[in-house]
Amino acid sequence: MATTEIQSHPTETTIDSPRDKRWELNATDLPALAAHRIARLGLHDVAAPYRRVRVHPTGSFLMACFDGQGRVLLDGRWQIIRAGTVCMAPPRVLNAFAAVSTHRWAFGWVRYDEPSPVTPVVGAASPVRLRTDAAVLRRILEGLRAEWDGARDPRALHHWIELAHGSVRRLAQPWQGRTNAKLQQLWAIVGAALAENWSLEQLAARRHMSKENLRRVCLRELGRSPMQHLTYMRMQRAQELLETSDDKLEVIAGAVGYDSALVFSRAFKRWVGCNPSEYRGQNVRPLAGKR
Repeated sequence: MATTEIQSHPTETTIDSPRDKRWELNATDLPALAAHRIARLGLHDVAAPYRRVRVHPTGSFLMACFDGQGRVLLDGRWQIIRAGTVCMAPPRVLNAFAAVSTHRWAFGWVRYDEPSPVTPVVGAASPVRLRTDAAVLRRILEGLRAEWDGARDPRALHHWIELAHGSVRRLAQPWQGRTNAKLQQLWAIVGAALAENWSLEQLAARRHMSKENLRRVCLRELGRSPMQHLTYMRMQRAQELLETSDDKLEVIAGAVGYDSALVFSRAFKRWVGCNPSEYRGQNVRPLAGKR
């Protein structure tokens, strides 16, 4: 399936290569993972035609690239991921990744199971990708694998699981660690006023920064440009409204900064992988006061 087809007609896909080396651990095998809502995690060393397409994942996903490179669908567009890069995706958003034909690709990953009422690990403030010391997560996952393949001491397994979950949380919630106060304050303001017609000039002026400085800081801290992160926040809020309200699409579009339901629907499908009506049909939550 071509990359454009994955985005326009996504289907759940699992393709492996005979040369792949894969280790995975599921919560069904180790229930202690479920204490942090971790559904499964693993270490993969793969080659083409390896591919995964997850149309409607139930939880957050984080991947750390250790060696080589691969392609990952992030924020509605394909990006090359190389060694030393961590990328992540929120729940209920199309995500896909595939090996590049001329490269082997070694990476570790953690996937969560987070029903819609649960606050996800990867949220509106999370970066889509960042350059960091991916070797830390590699050592943790390799330590967990060694214990699972060896003694399987419950205390040691608990130790490695806590380290894995803590590492994911630190990467996915940057404001709790490497804080950029100006950026944190800016996105808190924007999050409370997503209906406004924000421009790059307005965003930069709010924090007394130049447009180029704001762009550089956002790319470093979030892996997105300021306007891309604004769209991401709008899509996150739109998902919440589609799940928890019976508002018409025109109302939701306006609430997240779109003048037209048609333009909103096109943006939503590009970022989430399905149109708003399909998403609502799959994810509706009981409305307040109703059973």
